[in-house]
Parts: sequence; C-alpha cells; structure tokens
Amino acid sequence: TSLSTYAKVNKYGFIQTPFFKVLHQDGKTILSRHIDYLTADQEKEEIIASSGFVLDANNAFKDKKIIARRNGETGIFERSQITYADVSPKQIVSVATSSIPFLEHNDASRALMGANMQRQAVPLLIPESPIVGTGVEYRAAKDSGCLIIARESGFVTYVDAQKIIITKKPNQNVLLNGKTLYDTTQEFTYAQAKALYENNYKEHQAKYTLINFAKSNQDTLVLQKPIVVLGEQINEGDILVSGPSTSQGELALGRNVTVAFMTWEGYNYEDAIIMSEELVKRDVYTSIHIDKYEVQTRELKKGSGQEEITREVPNVGADAIKNLDERGIIIPGSEVKEGDILVGKITPQGNIEPSPSEKLIQIVIGEK
Repeated sequence: TSLSTYAKVNKYGFIQTPFFKVLHQDGKTILSRHIDYLTADQEKEEIIASSGFVLDANNAFKDKKIIARRNGETGIFERSQITYADVSPKQIVSVATSSIPFLEHNDASRALMGANMQRQAVPLLIPESPIVGTGVEYRAAKDSGCLIIARESGFVTYVDAQKIIITKKPNQNVLLNGKTLYDTTQEFTYAQAKALYENNYKEHQAKYTLINFAKSNQDTLVLQKPIVVLGEQINEGDILVSGPSTSQGELALGRNVTVAFMTWEGYNYEDAIIMSEELVKRDVYTSIHIDKYEVQTRELKKGSGQEEITREVPNVGADAIKNLDERGIIIPGSEVKEGDILVGKITPQGNIEPSPSEKLIQIVIGEK
C-alpha cells in the first residue's frame, strides 16, 4: 500500500490530500490558487469538482453543470454549489500507478499488478527511460533521493566518476595579481568560471561527491553517473547525475524492447514468457546485487585455543584456496561461484572424546 499522489500525513497521523478552493464572486464560480489539505472526514462535507472541468481566461468555470462528488457519491451539481476542486486527475492514484501509460484503458487488476511490479523492479545495469511515458517520470526520479540536485547556478568546471564541481557567480569583483578575473558588471561566462577554478577560489565552488558501487538496503547496486559535461551551464535545481533505475534524470525501470503477445482464447494470464537469447548476451536485463559477509574469530572456552583466519585450511584442495591471499582472505576482483571459500578459518577442536570408530583406528595405527 502506498499514498496517492500529492497526499501527505498530518501531525495527528491522518492522511490529507490537496484541493483548490473555489470562490463565488459576482455570480461567477472562480477557481482560486489557494490549496487546502483535507482529511477523508472533511472531504465528505464538501462538494468537490472532478478535474475535468473547463475554465475561461479568468479561471472561472465555463459550464453551468459540473461533475463533482459529495460524501463519496459522484453526481452533477450546479457550479454555484461547488466548494473545492481536484488539483490533478492523477491524485486518486499512486506515483507507481500514475506512471502506467493509458491507465484509463487498462483492466483494474492488470493495473494493480503493473503498479506492484514497478515497485519490485531492480536497478538494471544499463537503464533506459521509456519511449512512452506519462510525464511523472522526471518528477518521480527527482524526488526519489537517488539523484544529486544542483544547489546553485553556475558552470561545470570539473567532472568525473567521483565528483562534480560547479563554479558559481561571485557576488563581488574578483582580482588576482592586479588582473580582473570577474567583474560584476559583465555577464558570467565559462571562461571566467574556469579561471576561478584554476586559481583555486574554493569559496565560489560547490562540490558534489558521487556514490560509486555502494550497497543498498535491498542488496542492489547504488551507482551514480554524471549526466553533465565540462563547461555546461547549470541552473539551481538541475539534475547532475543519474542514479539507480534512472536515465538522464528520468525514471527508468525497464528497457524498450520489441514484444509480441499471443493468447489462447483469452484464458492464459502470464502463462509463459519466451525471452530472446540476445537479451541475455547483451545484458539487457542484467542487474548487479551485492552481498556482504562478515567473519569473526572467538576465543574458545576452557582454554581450547582461539579461532584463526588462515590460508592453511585443512581437508581442502589447492584449487579451493587458490583465490585466497596470504592472510586467508579472498583477493579483490576474484570471480567466485556458489560454495567457494571467501575466508579461510580454522577452529581448534580441543580435547574431544573420540567416537568408538575413531578409537579403533587409533588403536590400529598406534595413535593416541
């Protein structure tokens, strides 16, 4: 379950959604730009116009009869009765649902399934924004917290995979050894921004550090990539990087591929999916997942010794420890498979009473 678009929770824990206040002046019904957030109980007391109304140049309702709702029931009301109006057609659905193209032509159960599948999507290695969108992709990505937003305007004077530096316009003249680097009477240019950067005027710089190959709470890859270039002019609020499941600052949950549907008398429902081998070869739907493993060594009770991290692991072949360094820890960059040893660890057994079969073997070979 998720909140609908524009909804919020107030300080008392109740969900509220916004509505435009409707005014009645000189016999006209006018849509004001004043917004009130109403709870479900407050909404029942009002007559709220649906978002399909038509306004004139003065923001007055053109039609005398308006489709609206009162106490949860939709009907047709006189415009003079209207007290509030919806702020958007999509405020009745969530952000995930509002990103489904042509939602009104979708079966309700399939729209529900599609919205839930979008929430379950993992970040792809090569994300791609959709060809057909609804307009919420940019805002959803910008508000996700996964991107870096410019805090001020300026020029990009340094960019790589680790950081982005934007040199902003100074508030006063800047002089260096009698030479004017910037004059407030002139238009701020990239050449001036570059001069400020090269002469290390850090008070006029904004540094943004990118996240590289970090692990998310869902064990997926968090990787930010710059989408700005050196010398580009940036305005406050611009998106500087693409993050997980975003491309060029837009939400990108999947890939644009050619698909075909075949039904059997309408009975099958995701009965089978056939995927081209080319999609696998080109890593079209490949994603990276990160698992973290921790190993601890403990001192055993009754003086039995202490556990040890070592490369000398007994009863394993040389091939099993070939990727371990001299400390017994896997070498960074090694390709591993399920069951491979990541850290060599031995635990002293102490004075353990041997089993009857072990006692017999010890007697035969003369060991104690």
